[in-house]
Amino acid sequence: MDLNLCKEQFSFAYVNAVAAAAGFSTVRPSVDVESIDLTICSQDRTGRFRSPKLDVQLKSTAQDILYEEVIKFPLKRKNYDDLILKDILVPRILVVVVLPDAEQEWLSQSEDGLLLRRCGYWISLSGRPETDNQYSVMIEIPRRQVFSVESLTEIMRTIGREGKL
Repeated sequence: MDLNLCKEQFSFAYVNAVAAAAGFSTVRPSVDVESIDLTICSQDRTGRFRSPKLDVQLKSTAQDILYEEVIKFPLKRKNYDDLILKDILVPRILVVVVLPDAEQEWLSQSEDGLLLRRCGYWISLSGRPETDNQYSVMIEIPRRQVFSVESLTEIMRTIGREGKL
C-alpha cells in the first residue's frame, strides 16, 4: 500500500482507539465532502445532556513539525475553509497524528500490549478568520492539546452541555 495511505489508516486506528477507550463510537462517512473524515458519537444515558457528536478532519505526518510548545502543520486551504465555519450543528476539530519517520517504529506489539507511537493533537478552528492564502494555512496546535481519552471526554462533555466547543 502507498505510504500516505498507510499513514492515513494509522491515524484512523489512533483516533478509533482513543474513542473506544473513552466509551464513544465512530462513524466514517462514505464521502469526505466537507473535510469530515469521521464523526465521534456519544449517548448520554442519564438524559441530562444532549447526545454529543463531534466531526473530525484527520491528518497524519512523519515530518518534523514538533516545536517546543506547538506543532506547526500546513493545512490545505479547502480544509481550513471547511473547519472555520461557526454556524454548524456538529462541532468540528482537526486532529493531526504525528508519526515516527520509520514505519517499523509506528507500532510495537507483545503479549502485554500494543503501543502506537507518537501522538495526535487536536484543535478547533471554528470562528477563525478567512484567509487569502491560495494553497494552505499554517496551523499551530499547542502541544498540551493531546488527543487523548481525557481530552476527548472533556470535549464531548462540553458539546453535550453547551452544544458547541
